[in-house]
Amino acid sequence: MRKTDKKTDNKLREGLTVVCEHALDNYPGFVWITHVVDYTLYPKSLRIICVFDTETQLTQFNQSGHKTVLLTLIQRTLAQYQIDLKDINQYVSFDTETACDQQHNGNWALRLNNTNSIDKNGRTKLH
Repeated sequence: MRKTDKKTDNKLREGLTVVCEHALDNYPGFVWITHVVDYTLYPKSLRIICVFDTETQLTQFNQSGHKTVLLTLIQRTLAQYQIDLKDINQYVSFDTETACDQQHNGNWALRLNNTNSIDKNGRTKLH
């Protein structure tokens, strides 16, 4: 990893930590946030994944209108760290612990490595 990539990764982690703390306090079922990126293809390869405990909690989150608020928070927070993402929807997806348990036996490393795109509902699409 180049020095500039490391700086960008640190900014991403710092910004997403701020978002995570807010989400933990405000969205029932939210458990964590992470990112994956190939810096040779950055920013196009950046994927931010917001994880909820269950599908029911994620559905309730989406129905409550909180998704737009969280996406805006991610975008604005990262902008404060000089990471400007114009169309935040193309970078952020949503997933659940239960889906990972069912589809990858709880192996998030495998699940995240297989994450290539986002489905029409904004959820992680696995291949």
